[in-house]
Amino acid sequence: MLSDPKKQRQAFSMVVSQYSEPLYWKIRRIVLNHDDANDVLQNVFLKAWNNLGDFQQKSKISTWLYRIAVNESLDFLRRQKTASMVSADEDIMVGNRLMADEYFDGDEAQALLQEAISRLPDVQRTVFTLRYYDEMKYSEMSRLLTTSEGALKASYHLAVKKISEYVRARE
Repeated sequence: MLSDPKKQRQAFSMVVSQYSEPLYWKIRRIVLNHDDANDVLQNVFLKAWNNLGDFQQKSKISTWLYRIAVNESLDFLRRQKTASMVSADEDIMVGNRLMADEYFDGDEAQALLQEAISRLPDVQRTVFTLRYYDEMKYSEMSRLLTTSEGALKASYHLAVKKISEYVRARE
């Protein structure tokens, strides 16, 4: 249906309905902030709509959308870092900002975890969130991120080590 120009709007509307929530949570785990996640999600659907002609249906629509979402999330983080070079002191406040966020429904332990995750390099943060929260297999991540499974496993284990060290130091 997505390839039929007469039915594209209706089909895309169904795609948006079906994937808005799961994409939002994938994005939110990377960018952390609710408003930022919504902005990135809008960009994902705009990019998907504008590039529907490029979707070759060699992979599932979900894989294509997740790839766009991850790339848009990483681009957002890069732009954010460039716009305001965040100091280490500001990074530590991530937990406090989350606890004050009306959309954050976690406890202090969750806020500490998110704070530790926010300190990871972008790629490690992405790999960690896809594996830890979404329980995504390395083979699927490899297709999504176009990286070898070995590199993804190394990134994940490095991220876990850094998170553990950060949490131990803060306790």
